[in-house]
Amino acid sequence: MISGKILRDAIISGANNINNQRSRVDELNVFPVPDGDTGTNMGMTVGAAVRELQAMDDSCTVGEAAKTAASAMLRGARGNSGVITSLLFRGFSKALEGKKEADAADIVAALKKGVEGAYKAVMKPTEGTILTVARVASEEAAACGKEDVAELWDVVMTAGQKALEDTPNLLPVLKKAGVVDAGGQGIMIIFEGMGKVFHGEDMVAGGEAVPNKAKLSTENAGRGVFTDDLMKVEDIKSSSSTRTRVQAPQRCAPSPSPTATASSASKTMTSSTSMSTPPTPARS
Repeated sequence: MISGKILRDAIISGANNINNQRSRVDELNVFPVPDGDTGTNMGMTVGAAVRELQAMDDSCTVGEAAKTAASAMLRGARGNSGVITSLLFRGFSKALEGKKEADAADIVAALKKGVEGAYKAVMKPTEGTILTVARVASEEAAACGKEDVAELWDVVMTAGQKALEDTPNLLPVLKKAGVVDAGGQGIMIIFEGMGKVFHGEDMVAGGEAVPNKAKLSTENAGRGVFTDDLMKVEDIKSSSSTRTRVQAPQRCAPSPSPTATASSASKTMTSSTSMSTPPTPARS
């Protein structure tokens, strides 16, 4: 069983972890030119919740912590990977709404709700991306039968890592570049930071400040791939009554990814690449 304080601290820890390692994720996205920013976008998205979470009292409930985090992420979402991350946390928060504490079954339900929301937001979901990593982690968590949250999260990490390593087999452009999906790597780094708190360890401390531009190593130029460009954000809105959608692109060549901000949540971004349609996830 975890309290609101534990969930609050876990999300802060996850945000700090991705921001500390954002350059590592950015450098997976340097194809065809060294301008990848998935790590930076995900870091800014999850980091948008940190200040509001830090202002919450230790007596907060899991429902309150989850809602505060999701709301801040939706408002601060950057880029397609950031928007999808915010949608995962929005679904997570919906499943925990009104709850004071959460047990393993609640976390399983929250993960499932987050994945369902993210998949529904994508008109043609592309497997081999952040979606796949989150879905496989959620499915394995649901099947494992663990009753302890920390043990459950170990399953999430193991399954998610395996799915991440398999992304090149699902997305040929990744295999050609010799990299895993950057968005999938980013969500695993966030989950890793959260897991430390679930295990009773200290939060990951904040370190590197988030820059306006991604820091990239030119030695990796041409080796990475910006899979953010395989799924485009369309009609992103924070209203729970509005179905958020992400447009899958129509061509295989990646193009520069637009930046989605919270204030532009209602703007439409066009797509540029087309991928095969994976199995439709279960509806909530």
